[in-house]
Amino acid sequence: MNLRFVEAFHWAVSLKSVTRAAEKLHITQSALSARIAALEEELGVVLVDRRDKQFRLTVAGQRFHVLAQRLLEVQRQVKEEMGSSVGRPMALRIGAIESVVHTWLTSWLQEMRASQPEFELELTVETSPVLADQVRRGAQDLVFAALPAMDASVRTRALPPMPMVFAGHAQHHTRARYSLLDLSCIELLTFQRGSQPHQSVLELFQQHGVPLPRMHAISSISAMVQLVEGGFGIATLPQAAAAQLARRVPLRQLATEFQLAPLPIHASYREDPTSTLTESVLASALDYLARNPPAA
Repeated sequence: MNLRFVEAFHWAVSLKSVTRAAEKLHITQSALSARIAALEEELGVVLVDRRDKQFRLTVAGQRFHVLAQRLLEVQRQVKEEMGSSVGRPMALRIGAIESVVHTWLTSWLQEMRASQPEFELELTVETSPVLADQVRRGAQDLVFAALPAMDASVRTRALPPMPMVFAGHAQHHTRARYSLLDLSCIELLTFQRGSQPHQSVLELFQQHGVPLPRMHAISSISAMVQLVEGGFGIATLPQAAAAQLARRVPLRQLATEFQLAPLPIHASYREDPTSTLTESVLASALDYLARNPPAA
């Protein structure tokens, strides 16, 4: 039995789509369909119900998928025991929000490469809703986002949340301490509407009965910082990002008489019976964050 055909069948079932499975395995849709058809011919049973456009398994297909996962797990164990995967590059598709990119992602990746020399990175930087959707569809292997990917086939781990602060131009915003009333008179830059940082700011002003400042929704930390540099207003940023950026640009964290809600971070991923790479990479991230909490 050709295990590449078994793998094709597994990912089509896991992702509930021949198209997405083909993308995952970097083959054409017709090639993946041919692999499943060849598997059906060898087994002498129909695995996939092709009577409509939705991906559905037959009873035989449901039974075989359980066995297929066992076969792929044994294959992975054999390769690890016999060393057949040593030195072979393994690509992992990682997605991350900007807050992660601007804080701990680079230093973690540098450290992680020492323990995962076969690792090759495909990095996507996107908003949390997009990343959650991508990992659900199988377009990403592992994502770090402010939202968990809610799907039965996706596992999620909570990571340490990021403390958030207000940051302004070091020469324009020089007060020793700012009240909410002070900030209500300054234009405010925060993340996209509906995001956790955006909602946190709204709730903060509403709870204290202070008029909202003029708010601008910006999806890019780099753009926010450039606007602050240009005197456009103040920004809500992860504390660690503000501290790092202050070394290169005229930016300072503003001391305030209140605290913004921290930004939650979740790691979401899909289990792969053919490889432990995703789990080991996530374990590396958890270990790094335990030793280097995302705070200034």
